[in-house]
Amino acid sequence: MKKLRLLLGLLLLLTGGMTATQAQVVTTQPTFVRDNEPVTLTFDATQGNGALAGFTGPVYIWTGVITDKSTSNSDWKYVKSPSFGTPDPAAQLTRSTTNPNLYSITFTPRTFYGVPATDQILKLAMIFKNGPGTIVGRGTGGDIFVDVTQGSALSVRLTSPVEPGGGNPLFVAANAALSVSGTASASANLALYLNKTLITQQSNTTTLTGSVTPTQAGRNVIRLTATSGSTTVSDSVVVIIRPTVAVAALPAGAKDGITYLNGGTSVILKLTAPNKQFAYVLGEFNNFQPTEAGYMNKTPDGNSWWIQINGLTPGQEYAYQYLVDGNLRVADPYSEKVLDPSNDRFIPAVTYPNLKAYPTALTTGIVSVLQTNQAAYQWQTTTFARPARTDMVVYELHLRDFLARHDYQTLRDTLNYLQRLGVNTIELMPINEFEGNESWGYNPSFYFAPDKYYGPKNELKRLVDECHRRGIAVVLDMVLNHSFGQSPMVQLYFQNDKPAANSPWFNADATHPFNVGYDFNHESPFTKYFSKRVMEFWLQEYKVDGYRFDLSKGFTQRTNTDVGAWGNYDQSRIDIWKDYYDFMKTVDPNVYCILEHFADNSEEKVLADYGMMLWGNMSHAYNEATMGYVATSDFSGVYHGARNWNSPNLVSYMESHDEERLMFKNLTYGNQANPAHNVRDLNTALARNEAAAAFFFTVPGPKMIWQFGEVGYDVSIDENGRVGNKPIRWEYYQNANRRKLYNTYRELIALKKTQPVFKTGTYTQKLNGATKSIHLTDANLQVTVLGNFDVTAQPINPEFQRTGKWYNYLSGDSITVSSTTAPLTLQPGQYAVYTSRLLKKSAVLSNKARTTEALRLTAAPNPTSSTAQIRYELTTPATVTVTVQNLLGATLRTVSSGAKQSAGAYQLSLPVQDLANGIYLIRLNTGALTQTTRLVVQH
Repeated sequence: MKKLRLLLGLLLLLTGGMTATQAQVVTTQPTFVRDNEPVTLTFDATQGNGALAGFTGPVYIWTGVITDKSTSNSDWKYVKSPSFGTPDPAAQLTRSTTNPNLYSITFTPRTFYGVPATDQILKLAMIFKNGPGTIVGRGTGGDIFVDVTQGSALSVRLTSPVEPGGGNPLFVAANAALSVSGTASASANLALYLNKTLITQQSNTTTLTGSVTPTQAGRNVIRLTATSGSTTVSDSVVVIIRPTVAVAALPAGAKDGITYLNGGTSVILKLTAPNKQFAYVLGEFNNFQPTEAGYMNKTPDGNSWWIQINGLTPGQEYAYQYLVDGNLRVADPYSEKVLDPSNDRFIPAVTYPNLKAYPTALTTGIVSVLQTNQAAYQWQTTTFARPARTDMVVYELHLRDFLARHDYQTLRDTLNYLQRLGVNTIELMPINEFEGNESWGYNPSFYFAPDKYYGPKNELKRLVDECHRRGIAVVLDMVLNHSFGQSPMVQLYFQNDKPAANSPWFNADATHPFNVGYDFNHESPFTKYFSKRVMEFWLQEYKVDGYRFDLSKGFTQRTNTDVGAWGNYDQSRIDIWKDYYDFMKTVDPNVYCILEHFADNSEEKVLADYGMMLWGNMSHAYNEATMGYVATSDFSGVYHGARNWNSPNLVSYMESHDEERLMFKNLTYGNQANPAHNVRDLNTALARNEAAAAFFFTVPGPKMIWQFGEVGYDVSIDENGRVGNKPIRWEYYQNANRRKLYNTYRELIALKKTQPVFKTGTYTQKLNGATKSIHLTDANLQVTVLGNFDVTAQPINPEFQRTGKWYNYLSGDSITVSSTTAPLTLQPGQYAVYTSRLLKKSAVLSNKARTTEALRLTAAPNPTSSTAQIRYELTTPATVTVTVQNLLGATLRTVSSGAKQSAGAYQLSLPVQDLANGIYLIRLNTGALTQTTRLVVQH
């Protein structure tokens, strides 16, 4: 995911991960801003996050408006600058000649933004930045807003004291005198009150000053009123005198985040936040107000805050947050479900039915959700045995770009396709709650919550359950190198637009050059503890089988800006990973731990020999060969033994989410030197990928496929932007030559998984140059793989292990070998997988370690909008009837084979254009056997 860095950093700036109003950052002249009158905004760069304090270059306002058409404070309209990363002269501020940290700009809002008269401007929304947008000044909690006064009506405003923003009150010490000032938009009778008691007043004026001394424990209200004739308007500030913090030990059995207590009416909430002064719990149970009942206790070590909330309705969902030090509202870092006011509205109801509504007008920012008396998921598969590492065939997929519905349910309904291919491990790109909806997921913020864009949590559990029933393991791509701005742990300690120096979890500045977001400090005991809770949680709660850890090389505190030096042997990084792996094995002794490491081989060998698996990126070498450029097409590194590792813990791959697609480069850059074998021809390119597969799956050890690689996906990784949506090409499966590639993958995978020679035999390889060979031998089978990746015919010494008859596993042909070293001439792109005894593909494919569905019924593409291809296999002759039913059991369509069909594989087309969007049951009946699969129709 390294190539996401710059794009995701920009995304964070544009989305404004933290939302609050900070009144002191920007002042206005006049005080009352009207849409059709000039206003001067003055920005104090030392206030708010202070990111631009002392900056000497040009400063620009990035600004828009909140109108009556906006759905939230995140929904800016008529944004002024055409591009965030490009300086806009019209948005440049003027630096003060007396104070270099003060900047101003003057404009008339309606004309400056170009807002039509049909839209009512409610607020000006803004942040400030340098030209390219790499330094951004905000309020302490996020974006900055300035209210716009409506019409010519009388208005009044308290200008001091001011609330800290974000809807939070002002916390003060008891008996502290507060200077108060206020102004009105026109001469009026002004009166100042404290808790309804008149303090001072003045007639026929536009300004009023005074002093108040709040003494009432808890909530106090300072109110300024302006009266002119029969019109009275007011403005107020809530001031709270908070209680003394109680120090109390966390109750026995309480855990991080939410602890549900028996009875379903109470919970204990715990927040880790050392060195903070005080904290409240705000929620729908107290109308998001800081009340004494919501005031949190501090643990004796000073690191955590906790409280017991009573009087809850069993089974009801409640939104809640923490208010820390009176000015920061954050969600619970251990939330298993959050609500996002900016992004949840774009999640379709079909993906997440009955999603709880955000508590609009009660609070701002992301909120957590608790729910007592939740029914526990009932696991159906309880005896799953994971595939041996030597047998692993991992299928890496991104839900958004694999399925139109992008949800767990549809993936569960599509498992037949993957199982038929021979996949026994699915690796899901990150599914933890991340910033926004449309993402690769490498910008995480809530580590215990499945992202709602992919569906409810129980649908994820059903997916894992069904995978296990089919003998398929599930691995999660886990991102613990960094987190992003929505993370409560980032927000709790944030200063000058980066984590503060006292953050328990994060480095103020990244220790390595590939970092994106905010860098975890994995030598901190707080980070170690948190990371272990994350690792433990998904193994236990969701029964996943392990993790692929993103950017594992970043788990170091050795600061290095040189990429090469960063990858050198690092004992501290090794120790960190040994500690994490040892911990995971205490939770699950057979856990898969896969690292995206790419460090020096001396370090990777230590980790691999300790039992961890590591990604092996062989994309360049394989793609050079498939393109027909053989000089640098050395596959040797695909084999763990070539790296001097003691165990087959290398998860090698030809494609991953982070590499350009083989077929795209074949078709775009392939060798055209031989017109008769033009690599840029589609069918030639597909056939060359078959040859690559023959030299990939026959190498011992776990292997990984990137989604749709088995059908020659040829859309560039950079189409629609690197992390942007990619077209979903289920129709490729219908193309005969692409299907041939799929079948080649399938047959090679079956050979790898069923023949012991790939696990226990001797292995030799010659994988550099134009012609390549692999030899495997055990007592029962010898395998010889030969191939020519040049674009012209080439001779090869086959070095068969014996003379006699050899069988071409993929084609079914055979040859008689009289001399084991007699050269063979291979045509361009020609390859063969020879076995010393006849292995019928049908027998190999059916000899699975785990049972599959008897009739192998599949429907693809799934979802579909027009026609689905129904495929099945008969082991004995039968008359077949296929019915389509809705979820109520009504039969909508029946298709019969008519005559009895002989044993074999069949396919029929099922038109569905006339069916409404929804889920349908496809039921196949042979008289003796019935099998059902789901089909999603989505127009």
